[in-house]
Amino acid sequence: MRPETLLPASSSGERRRAAQETRGTIRVWDPDGPAAGSVSPPLWDALRDSVLWAETEWERVVEHAAGPEEATAHLALLSAAIRQEASDNSSDLSAVPRNALSRRLLGLIRAAFVSRVRQLPPPDTAQFLRVLEAIEVVGQHLEADWSQHFTDRLSAPDGLELVVEVAHDLRSPLTSILFLAETLQRGRSGPVSPVQERQLGLIYSAAFGLSSVASDVIELARGGDRLVDLDPIPFSVTDILESVRDIVQPIAEEKNLTVRVTAPEVDFRVGHPVALSRVLLNLTTNALKFTAEGSVEVTAVSRNSRCIEFSVRDTGRGIPPQSMATLFEPFRRRQKPGEYAFSGSGLGLSICRKLVEAMGSVLQVETAPGYGTRFYFVLDLPLAGEAQFG
Repeated sequence: MRPETLLPASSSGERRRAAQETRGTIRVWDPDGPAAGSVSPPLWDALRDSVLWAETEWERVVEHAAGPEEATAHLALLSAAIRQEASDNSSDLSAVPRNALSRRLLGLIRAAFVSRVRQLPPPDTAQFLRVLEAIEVVGQHLEADWSQHFTDRLSAPDGLELVVEVAHDLRSPLTSILFLAETLQRGRSGPVSPVQERQLGLIYSAAFGLSSVASDVIELARGGDRLVDLDPIPFSVTDILESVRDIVQPIAEEKNLTVRVTAPEVDFRVGHPVALSRVLLNLTTNALKFTAEGSVEVTAVSRNSRCIEFSVRDTGRGIPPQSMATLFEPFRRRQKPGEYAFSGSGLGLSICRKLVEAMGSVLQVETAPGYGTRFYFVLDLPLAGEAQFG
């Protein structure tokens, strides 16, 4: 709805008087404030009426204001800043709150002012632009601190939902990239050269890594324990190990590293293959990240007829002692650049631990300088032929 359709003099005046009677002594337009200066009275009056109209329309910003009093207080500060800026270009904007309420109210003032000026005889262009510039200067001040706005948004009650929505938005296009990269790599759209195949492998690995981070965020927001509600299914341990190797192989080749896998003697088991695959892939990717030379080993060794120990070992520099206490904490701060973590957020190792716990085990770590690092856990995985399914 256009502002001019909401500005009939009688109804606007009645609503304005009613609003002023209920809002104490705060006035959005102080008659003793800065004078018009080089701005003509008609334009000055149009600005005043726009500010007063915005006060009567505070319901438009009700989602950002606790009540009419808060909207009036913000409008008073906005009005003073605009008038000062239009008068002598030396306004003090520090008192104007940088929040959504100020931005919405300023938008109402701007739209109403332009609408009212259209109803006047053609004004002096320089004066008209002077008022508009004053409004824009205040607007730039309000938009200047988006980091604080983002922080406020994240700390709101629905901040976690925002993070999950962003993660979902990231994961969707990444899934498309994964599909296209795999299609091209396998030659389904035509032959590719060995160099192109390797490059497509790197694209796939990078996209898969980003997609995994997005999944980690979503999983963490949901508690990381949804697997306990899922029924175990039969799967091939060897297939999972080979899949992990295939995904990380381009990364290993780029760093001249070797990835070796060792499968158990008895292959087909019953468990949670999706969770197991995510854990092994995260740990293997992490191992490659912190290994400059040598190899990464992914092994699955039978401990008895039901239990298999999975481990990922690298020949990297090891984890420093000061990092061990917070190794599995999400969103932890790293003390030094390059300090060991799955990522800057630390989400990967935290999710790995939660997934392993959801499968009924504990993720453990061995590390030492010159030895490298070994993450390992033992799962109870019945043989596929012996398990009963209901």
